[in-house]
Amino acid sequence: MKETIARLQQIVESVPPRLLAFGEEGSRARRRPGAWSRRQILGHLIDSASNNHQRFVRGQLRAEVDFPAYDGDGFVAVQGYEDEPWAELVELWRAYNRHLVHVMARVPSSKLGNVVRSGPTEPGTLGDHMTDYVVHLEHHLAQIFEGNA
Repeated sequence: MKETIARLQQIVESVPPRLLAFGEEGSRARRRPGAWSRRQILGHLIDSASNNHQRFVRGQLRAEVDFPAYDGDGFVAVQGYEDEPWAELVELWRAYNRHLVHVMARVPSSKLGNVVRSGPTEPGTLGDHMTDYVVHLEHHLAQIFEGNA
C-alpha cells in the first residue's frame, strides 16, 4: 500500500500545474464529440475522491459496509462542472487528494481486508478500493492529457 500512496502523493504534487496550463478554453476540449470535456473528467475525479473518501473512512469503522453504486454521468451532469472556473476545480481536486493521501497513510494494515461493497463491478476490500482509486485516477488523467483531451 505504501507504493500506492506514494504514487498518489507524486500525482498530487506534479499534476496541478499541468492541469492549470490548459486554461479556461483548453479545459473545455473534448476527445471526441459527445465525450466528457477535460473539465468534466476532472469533475468525475473529484466525485471519485468524494466517494472514495467515504469508503476509506467508513471501511475502517466496520468489517463490512455497503455503498450505493456511483452514477458517473448523473453526478457530472447535476454538478455542472462546465460552469465552474477551471482553477477552482483544479484546486478542489488537489486539496481533496492531498487529504486522501493523509487518510490512506493512516489506515492500519489490519483494516485493509475489510469488505467494502459499492456496486457489482467495484473492488471488494478496503485495500482493493485504495489501489483501484489510484489506478482509476491515472486512467482519467491520461485521458485529460492525451491529444485533444
